[in-house]
Parts: sequence; structure tokens; C-alpha cells
Amino acid sequence: MRDAAYHAYFESHYDSLSRLAYLMVGDASAADDLAADAMTEVWRHWDRVQSADDPAAYGHGILMNVARNWIRRRSRERLFSLEVLKRAPESDVPVVLDVRRALAKLPHRRRACVVLRYAFDMSEREVATTLGISEGAVKSATSRGAKQLAEMLGGSLARINGWEAAA
Repeated sequence: MRDAAYHAYFESHYDSLSRLAYLMVGDASAADDLAADAMTEVWRHWDRVQSADDPAAYGHGILMNVARNWIRRRSRERLFSLEVLKRAPESDVPVVLDVRRALAKLPHRRRACVVLRYAFDMSEREVATTLGISEGAVKSATSRGAKQLAEMLGGSLARINGWEAAA
């Protein structure tokens, strides 16, 4: 019974977890690995996931934690990489900002709130549940993240999936 319920959960939610991971880390290969890692954690905590008010949101929360840890590891690796230090400064290289790059520059919580609110069309309450924070924190992080995105994307108005944010 447990195996069948988990299998159904996996079939229903793996693609969503993989898309969310991709939006968080911007790397398709890493996104698949992170989604698989998240599903492993879902299995390890299956009783909690299954008894949650919203098992899908619980899984998204697990994925967000896995992605945050991956980002932290990568950040530490970059600090010690001579290759990064040898690169030309951005001012010397013409850079075209796209949404993925702009998202990658946002702090984790802001990125998570913006991605879950606008790419996954979650309500503030759903985002708060997924991330384990208050709705007020979601509103604040989403607003600040949207403003940062608008500024990074270079216009007074950024339009992302029908969403508008004043800079």
C-alpha cells in the first residue's frame, strides 16, 4: 500500500519538482538530480508527507531545501575556484540579462517566493506553507524580489508571464 501511494505521488509530482528545481538553479541536469534527491527525501519522510494538509506543497518544501543546500555548496566551491577569479569583469563583457540570470542573482528566499508565486501560480498561503514562513514574509520577499527583477531586467516595468512589477 505504501509503495503504491508513493509511486502515485512520484508520477504526479516529479515533473513539477524538476521544473521548480530548474527555475531555482538554472541547470537542467542539476534540476533532475535535485528532483530525484527531493523524491528520496519524500520517501524517507513518507508518513509525514502523506499526512500533511498538502502533500504536494510538502514535497515542494523539501525540494526548496535541497536546492538551497545545492546553491550553498556551489557558492562555496566558486569562492575557492581560481577560474572564477581569472574571468574578465562583467563590465568588460557585454551581458544580456535574461530572467534565469536575474533570478539566480536574487537571494534564495526572494527567488523562491517569486518562482512559486509566478511560475507555479501558488497563492501567498501556499507559498508560506511550502517554505515554512509567514504570509507576511512571502508578501515582503515577493515584492522585494519582483522589484529587484524589474531593476535587473532594465526597464521601469518587467513583464514576466503576464505579471507586472513596477521598478
